Amino acid sequence: MKAVYTERHRSHDPQFFLVRGVVKRTTEQPERADRLLAGLKAGKHQLIEPVAFGQGPRLRVHSPEYLNFLAEAWEAWSALGDAGPEMIANMHPVRNAATYPTHIVGRLGWHTVDTACPIGPGTWAGACAASDVAATAAQMLMDGEDAAYALCRPPGHHAYRDLAGGFCFLNNSAIATAHLRQKHERVAILDVDVHHGNGTQGIFYERSDVLTVSIHADPTAFYPFVWGFAHERGAGAGLGANLNIPLAIGTRDDGYLQALDVAAKAIRNFAPGALVIALGLDASEHDPLAGLAVTTEGFRRIGAAIARMGLPTVFVQEGGYLSDILGANLTAVLGGFEAAR
Repeated sequence: MKAVYTERHRSHDPQFFLVRGVVKRTTEQPERADRLLAGLKAGKHQLIEPVAFGQGPRLRVHSPEYLNFLAEAWEAWSALGDAGPEMIANMHPVRNAATYPTHIVGRLGWHTVDTACPIGPGTWAGACAASDVAATAAQMLMDGEDAAYALCRPPGHHAYRDLAGGFCFLNNSAIATAHLRQKHERVAILDVDVHHGNGTQGIFYERSDVLTVSIHADPTAFYPFVWGFAHERGAGAGLGANLNIPLAIGTRDDGYLQALDVAAKAIRNFAPGALVIALGLDASEHDPLAGLAVTTEGFRRIGAAIARMGLPTVFVQEGGYLSDILGANLTAVLGGFEAAR
């Protein structure tokens, strides 16, 4: 399996992270990519540079106003003269009878759902690079590859059509999916990150051409807290095209694989032409966020189960934070997929 990667992700190096009222350095650090690269090297995956697609793939998913905000944000913030080293909103209007703001502080609040996505001088460039990585991997499937891996950083599955959140700015998994829709009438997304893919759900919630499935830690006790419940099944034309499978905190391999069996059945019934895996490795027993407890062998079994779905597959990297086992877990899930294919 070929892997798409660019060093341009390093321009995004956030520092701020608010955890239960305590400011810490974020766990979404450039070092994550180094550890993932080590996992790719161990698996002998060939690295491919992404194609620069421009705004086209991003505009299929995100609003023009949101993309303009991200592109202009740092310059406007810097022009204030008394602003901090990162953009962090101090207000969120939640859009109750609200008017779209023109001031950068207002726009920042309008376009961010939480404080976990600080914007720095290189954030826009890094986010665009990640979206190109995702689109390139999707294009590889369209050009005949059976599977491809996209090492996207920053991640994307918490980003809505016009909202950043949860370390995410551009929804790379959604961008890959929309790109594949140029060829396939139906595409399925399977999100195996420990956190619910709330942004991806929001983007496709009223669409019948994309099935969104998310296996994640119980949202009553884990981010994003207010999305990711089993009763959220889609709306309008998309009713029935969203499946959430929340798991008890600490769920181990066998419980996770049982949930994956349920997801696989839903995907088979949907009969998509291609599959996008929002690959979170933060379900690991060693991940610092400690939501689920999947072992390295468990990740190998997850990869094998995905392979048995028999679909052209793009793996888009989502979470998985700084632990010594991060690279080995990536090697395991891709290796399990290849061995079962």
